Amino acid sequence: MKHFFFALLAFGFFQNLSAQKETTFKINGPDDYRENFHAFIHATVFVSYDKKIEDATLIVKEGKIVIVESTAAFQAAASQKYKGVIVHDLKGKLIYPSFIDLYSDYGVSEVKKENKQGVQYESNIKGAYGWNQAIKPYINASDLFKTTSDKADEMRKNGFGAVVSHQKDGIARGTGALVTLADDRENFVMLSSRAATFYSFNKGSSTQEYPSSLMGVIALLRQTYLDAAWYKNSKTAKELNLSLEAWNQTQSIPQIFDASGNWLKALRADKVGDEFGVQYIIKGHGTEYQRADEIKNTKAKFILPLVFPKPYDVENPYKANWVSTEDMRHWELAPSNAALLSKAGVEFSFTATDAKDDFLKNLRTAVKYGLSEQAALKALTYNPANWIGAYQNIGSLDVGKWANFFIASKNIFDEKAIIYENWVQGRKYKIKDFEPDDYRGTYTLKIGQNELFKITAKGTLEKTDMEVFMKDSVKLKSNFKLSDKQITLSFLSEKDSTIKLHRLSGVIENENIWTGKGQRPDGSWFNWKAEKTKSFQDTSKPEVKDSILPKTISKITFPFLPYGNETLSKADAVLITNATLWTNESDGILKSTDILLRNGKIEKTGKNLSCADCKTIDGSNKHVTSGIIDEHSHIAISEGVNEGTESSSAEVRIGDVVNSEDINIYRQLAGGVTASQLLHGSANPIGGQSAMIKLKWGFTPEQMKISGADGFIKFALGENVKQSNWGERYSIRYPQTRMGVEQTYVNYFTKAREYERNLKFNSTDTRRDLELDALSEILNKKRFITCHSYVQSEINMLMHVADSFGFKVNTFTHILEGYKVADKMKTHGVNASTFADWWAYKYEVIDAIPQNAAILTKAGINTAINSDDAEMARRLNQEAAKSVKYGKLSEEEAWKMVALNPARMLHLDKRMGSLKAGKDADVVVWSDNPLSIYAVVEKTFVDGLLLYDKNTDEVKQKELQTERAILIEKMLADKKAGAPTQSPKPKKEGSYSCGEDHEHN
Repeated sequence: MKHFFFALLAFGFFQNLSAQKETTFKINGPDDYRENFHAFIHATVFVSYDKKIEDATLIVKEGKIVIVESTAAFQAAASQKYKGVIVHDLKGKLIYPSFIDLYSDYGVSEVKKENKQGVQYESNIKGAYGWNQAIKPYINASDLFKTTSDKADEMRKNGFGAVVSHQKDGIARGTGALVTLADDRENFVMLSSRAATFYSFNKGSSTQEYPSSLMGVIALLRQTYLDAAWYKNSKTAKELNLSLEAWNQTQSIPQIFDASGNWLKALRADKVGDEFGVQYIIKGHGTEYQRADEIKNTKAKFILPLVFPKPYDVENPYKANWVSTEDMRHWELAPSNAALLSKAGVEFSFTATDAKDDFLKNLRTAVKYGLSEQAALKALTYNPANWIGAYQNIGSLDVGKWANFFIASKNIFDEKAIIYENWVQGRKYKIKDFEPDDYRGTYTLKIGQNELFKITAKGTLEKTDMEVFMKDSVKLKSNFKLSDKQITLSFLSEKDSTIKLHRLSGVIENENIWTGKGQRPDGSWFNWKAEKTKSFQDTSKPEVKDSILPKTISKITFPFLPYGNETLSKADAVLITNATLWTNESDGILKSTDILLRNGKIEKTGKNLSCADCKTIDGSNKHVTSGIIDEHSHIAISEGVNEGTESSSAEVRIGDVVNSEDINIYRQLAGGVTASQLLHGSANPIGGQSAMIKLKWGFTPEQMKISGADGFIKFALGENVKQSNWGERYSIRYPQTRMGVEQTYVNYFTKAREYERNLKFNSTDTRRDLELDALSEILNKKRFITCHSYVQSEINMLMHVADSFGFKVNTFTHILEGYKVADKMKTHGVNASTFADWWAYKYEVIDAIPQNAAILTKAGINTAINSDDAEMARRLNQEAAKSVKYGKLSEEEAWKMVALNPARMLHLDKRMGSLKAGKDADVVVWSDNPLSIYAVVEKTFVDGLLLYDKNTDEVKQKELQTERAILIEKMLADKKAGAPTQSPKPKKEGSYSCGEDHEHN
């Protein structure tokens, strides 16, 4: 780069200087009145993501863009219009607007989590703040921010000029400040003190017990929205709550939600926002491509990280088995995330969070995988600036905006592009030296008037080689040094003694002429001049760029797991002929009978049915049943089945954390299960609200939920809830005795009744309480209890509490001492959901017997067999058969315990549980009597969708083996090519059950 100063009169120069920098700060020492006034000429300037000017001039004054115009126009007016400007000739260089990152913690110190002793239930934040220390809307990054030169330099190297910085701690994190990356006083770099407010699903440094689960985090967010509205509008609020005041004050600025983890969290965040009329900007995780359509449907803008997984070191074939197929697929497809979202019409920006030195590399990889350069530049400039209302100041190089730009050697998306300088608010920050001028070529060297030689300069720009020849092309022995436009050169001939040592020194006037003086061996001096006669021709083969997208073999399947499908299943019309039908109706078991499925329903059953447009399945020697319904399941739940940090967590909802990406869904379809009640665990007397789902493999959580199903909630009795098996540390939370459990119920239902009265007589000023809403629904028979139970005394106790408050317990689950109180249960009208033959796994089940289910059934109690275990659910047909052996039930009675009976206790029997015209087409085809240990599921239909097929499963197993082999070869090839790898680590497959310790039940 060359710097020029126009020849100006002193008066002409100084009249363009500002008086001084306007500031309220005093300076220790003389003021520096020099003005930041620069012109960058002959550059290709990207004014914005969609506007480029070739051979342009960008003029900067006082840190702002003065003008962007053609260089010719600048030069014509320069002497009159731009006196005092420093000119930078950037011929062949490119200028881009500096990038903007909306998700940063630059200049804000990290909060460390304290090591706590014991259990903490109340907030340890002092002052008139809210009750939960993970809710911190009062934190303002502007109060904490401090410029940090080394951290700023890291980001400037990646092309960034401004960030929104916030404290990445807590669920409600407070506000972020928009700051530039200039090394200046905080007052000058901060463009907006409250640019956005931030949220996450992570409680961060909070040492408070609540919330301990993802569903608890979501419940806390929902309750805080309600509390803030009540606090704002209530006329009777008696408390000062600085947390809620801050919350309300920050609702009008952009809301950014960190949904790191997977695409499911993005949908969960959006659902919370939709409930309260907030459209979040969502910080994603990089897996959004796996559900691009659903991501598009959120209508949210996304901040995408550019962090791609490293290939796994799979040299060891045993360790290679530790790497899941979905992780292998994600390794291959992650770089296509932005391209696929762009194709789907999702708006996004990028963040450099966690990418560090790989940011530009990964950005270019994203472009290589199909993201257009224009979309990438838009995501780094216009989008982030526009989303936070700052586009009038940053995001492009339009006149009047801050001079935030960087100078690059070539197209920034080229992997060989270099950023030389990043200018922030008109200040230069050097990243790398500019490329040296190109002096390569062939020169004629003239010494004095007579002696002529030839010089060839070749090599690279960084390392130029030089050779000297006589006129007859005889090569001379030479040495040279080229530095900062100065050259020293010496040469002599080893063969011709007449050519003595010549020593030359001089300057490079321009790319074509070198001049200077030299000295002969006799000490005499001479003038010399070298003139270029031929430019350097690079004969090396240019790199051939592959314009084809990187070849990938992984497919996006629904779900993104083994045995997923590239397209979602559709409900075809299906006729199953000549099968044995277990109707669970008055018809009993029908042999050689047909069943017709259409539009997701059972259309009819009977003999000799015909259907022209149906797919026909020969059911000869097959048995057909309605799908198994698991009344007590803990599969498909994300990040915690318990919110056991308080005696009641009625506000939490399993429905908020349904995990559609759980392989157990597919495995249970292979066992004939078509529907499940997903229950909260048994860590507290009043647990959370259930989710009713169909096992619709490949569909989203919301699509899996059974529409119109009644609401249920988990209660629990016994050892778990009084924390007798939690260890000495957990001896504080009430209740600690079985007596206290009863009092807990009485207390909460009394509060719920009072809450109802307040809503009735003063609804506008009564604080909405999600916990009491759920309990009030129980009192009004709109929500129903499934209660974890073992001991007869506690079973009687809860029925008594229910009778006292005028409602019925819907179901006692486990109920292993139910046979002792069957008569009382019959009187109360409660259902029983039990195990077939579990006993003695802890003291309070020591009296369990395998005849329990049969005794309860014979006593007239609607009884079901449940799993409470991901593995057992695959064999519930066999669990039902045990009551034939132990309790002498008929086969029909036994089968009803896993189909019709659970449908009845879940209030779904009008839709499910039997083979009857008009009911949901949840149908299973078995190879044998479904109660037989030899029976194998051949096909499972859910709502008429064929979601498991034994033959297809066998094909997919072979395809999966081939896919993994190819991906392993690709990873090995990457390792061989020098790519850094990550070590495989064994993963414990997570699942929950009700009878384990409090962290897993």
